[in-house]
Amino acid sequence: MSNNLDEYRNEDLNMAGPGAGEGGIAGYGRRIFSSFRNPVYRLYYYSLIGHWAPMQMQMVTRTLLIYRITGSGAILGLMALAGAIPMLILSLYGGTLADRLEKRKVLIYSQAASAVVSLGVALPLTMNYLSQDVPGSWWVLIVSSVVQGIIMGIMMPSRASMVPEIVRPEDLMNAIALSNMGMNVFRIVAPAATGFIIAAWDFEAVYYIMTALYIFSVFFLFKIPPNRPVVRQGSSPMTELVDGLRYIRSETTIMLVLLFSLGCTILGMPFNMLLPMFTDDVLKVGEVGLGILMAVSGIGAIVVSFVLASMSNKKRGILMLFSGLILSLALIVFSFNTGWYLSLVLAIFIGLGQTGQIAIGFTLVQYYVDPGYRGRVMSFMMLGFGLSSLGVFFGGILADTMGIEWSIGGLAIALAVVSMGMIAFSPRLRKLD
Repeated sequence: MSNNLDEYRNEDLNMAGPGAGEGGIAGYGRRIFSSFRNPVYRLYYYSLIGHWAPMQMQMVTRTLLIYRITGSGAILGLMALAGAIPMLILSLYGGTLADRLEKRKVLIYSQAASAVVSLGVALPLTMNYLSQDVPGSWWVLIVSSVVQGIIMGIMMPSRASMVPEIVRPEDLMNAIALSNMGMNVFRIVAPAATGFIIAAWDFEAVYYIMTALYIFSVFFLFKIPPNRPVVRQGSSPMTELVDGLRYIRSETTIMLVLLFSLGCTILGMPFNMLLPMFTDDVLKVGEVGLGILMAVSGIGAIVVSFVLASMSNKKRGILMLFSGLILSLALIVFSFNTGWYLSLVLAIFIGLGQTGQIAIGFTLVQYYVDPGYRGRVMSFMMLGFGLSSLGVFFGGILADTMGIEWSIGGLAIALAVVSMGMIAFSPRLRKLD
């Protein structure tokens, strides 16, 4: 293995995997897992395990914990907002850092800081300060959300823009789909396991496990060869940020993909954060049911990840648009349904739509972007995750006033309008390969 990530990637351009041209089941399997022949991608993938698992565990634990302490959808939304604001402020700067600094080091420091944050929540839980017996103790979760938002704003553009430096351009869709497939495996395993861990050992056990997983990620990141920044160090970060904005405005295709992805994230992702209200108040299934429901949504996500990993670079634009439409329709029906088994079926289609839209959107942006702007452009994709938390905040307020059904359903109806509008009036995206 080369000592430099760029050198290794150049070497990998000339490497053909064994049996790459074979047909049949064996050839199909090699196409699906082709990126794993790259040893640097494997190290990157192992490091992702220590990111995916605690992220999914936190999604269940933190939202359920603050709702159990306060019983308020508005405070649940406030926690999401507390993480969203620093993410929104810092994600564009994080994209500039991704183009200026060694991405591996940004990830190492960020994952180590995440371990500290998890430990900082585990200790008050162990000392029985963070509990229903101390109603005002929920401030700990608000502070942890703020710090985690800072970390995510700085880290995610580097993580998202690192994959094209590891794999060949023709393997980009495969690598991103495999990453999404792995994330969705943990989307199945982690929430269900988290529900059982909370039931058996309470919330603090989850946070100690999350701390260990972040340290696991740091270990594998240290083993990845360094990469060279692509932006000359003489220019100021603000100059580079403005230059990135000009670049996006001049690239219509990239701008359209970004706008659609932002719309899907803002209107579709609040479902994940507001789900504890639905499972506690409507379905009456508690933390175990919450974990199972989130896990089942990963089944559809894994199915679509397998499909995307084996796809050629054709008709990706229309697939992205229809993924958004499938997501919106599944969310609308889910919102006004009270049956447990139908909810499980709908969760499969929600997972399919979310993953299809995100994976294809990420691939298209990174496929068409100039490498010198990759980190800054990806930071706009990360803006969607911060803005989705704003959707959670307003969705939480709507849930307290109009009910959780209309909160999730209203956002889903808006997403359906956006998706159908893009399908009808954006031929550039429909025809995009």
